Amino acid sequence: MKRTIPRGLDAFPLMLLLAWPCAANAHGGDWDWMVEPYAWGASIGTDLETFQPPTDVDNETSFSDVIDKLDGVIQARVEGRGDRFGAFVDFTYLGLGDEKQRRVLSTETDLDTRLLDAAVSWRPAGRRDTGLDVFAGLRYIDVDVTARFRPDDPAFATRVLDGSRSYSDFLFGGRYTWRFSERWGMTVRGDVSAGDTEGTWGTSLMGHYFTRNGMWLFGYRYLAVELGNDNIDTEVRMSGPQVGYGFRF
Repeated sequence: MKRTIPRGLDAFPLMLLLAWPCAANAHGGDWDWMVEPYAWGASIGTDLETFQPPTDVDNETSFSDVIDKLDGVIQARVEGRGDRFGAFVDFTYLGLGDEKQRRVLSTETDLDTRLLDAAVSWRPAGRRDTGLDVFAGLRYIDVDVTARFRPDDPAFATRVLDGSRSYSDFLFGGRYTWRFSERWGMTVRGDVSAGDTEGTWGTSLMGHYFTRNGMWLFGYRYLAVELGNDNIDTEVRMSGPQVGYGFRF
């Protein structure tokens, strides 16, 4: 099974470039900023369908199994908030490989996914940490898929299919935040995107515990992505607990 250096590191300069104009126009520096590295303990479901040859491969991988199959993972978020407007960049890199023995052949798949959300947000009520805000922007997805089909009968040759493509979608969503006390809060979020992909949608429920220099964030997140190219259709579903710490300044 191939092991590659995660190309996800290439997206960090892009994150900084996207965040910099927001910081430069933050009304004299009166925005609040948060940098949040986080861990998403996601179980992963993948459906891979090829047309030549006609093949359908599906896989459900629990988080405990994901740990053994990871090629690499990077997850981080940067967000700035003013009274009414804000901006954020959220980046995830995930490299995953798997092997499975089927009735007449074995399959070996490698999936490298880079997901970047960059958006601006607006709060109708003008409150930074409570109430509703809506956001719109870009969802960029870069996917490398390699599938090897090894027949049990040596008379048949191994078939290798490579699919690499980038997708750019318009992203739209909303969040609602409750502040229960000085220390505790909760946010529910939903989003959809459309464009180059066949469609994506996600939802999350996150609790907040505020500290002196930031806050702990913990909850549950789900994301479904449908992708396609000339010969391969891929659906990826990620769901599981998420925890991180946001450094605020």
